[in-house]
Amino acid sequence: MQFVVAIDGPAAAGKGTIARAVAERFGFAHLDTGLLYRAIGVKALAQGRGVVDEGLAALIARDLTLEELQGDELRGARAARAASKVAAMPEVRTELREFQRRFAAREAGAVLDGRDIGTVICPEAQVKLFVVADDATRARRRLAELTQRGEDTTFEGVLADLQARDARDSQRATSPMRRAEDAHLLDTTELSIDAAVDKATQIIEQALDRAKA
Repeated sequence: MQFVVAIDGPAAAGKGTIARAVAERFGFAHLDTGLLYRAIGVKALAQGRGVVDEGLAALIARDLTLEELQGDELRGARAARAASKVAAMPEVRTELREFQRRFAAREAGAVLDGRDIGTVICPEAQVKLFVVADDATRARRRLAELTQRGEDTTFEGVLADLQARDARDSQRATSPMRRAEDAHLLDTTELSIDAAVDKATQIIEQALDRAKA
């Protein structure tokens, strides 16, 4: 049975953690679509000698494979900044649209997390979640993550980066980040990881019951 869970929201709100957990719980395949843009951004920076060119980025996107979504460098702040620029490029988003839809079409079920999954990539998804948290909470989470990786940064710097990325993601002309009308809102500001995953699990279980009825 084809079953798609679309999880959207801003950076560091918890959507990736939730997506990985529910995918494992239900035996679904998982795609962190943010890694697509990070991989393209890092490669475009390297080939463009520090400049992200849209034409080059689109060519990289055309030949991207799942195997290229590995590596710690894709989790760093540099990759995140490059991804935000690449994600605003219409040519890149066009090249990646079918890649993501093919992944979602697998029979065993799929969970995709990103910023336009429920609105553009999989508008017919059986479950849509929009995961949020307040800015300070997200900045603290991202700071802890970056510090653990050995990156030298500050709370103020991380907060500014997150807010700048939110603005780019929500204001871009192509596939802006927004909550789908039928998406469940999940605010993780005051929730533990386990509590957030439990809430998402309950929503998915209810949808699965309806699909099987």
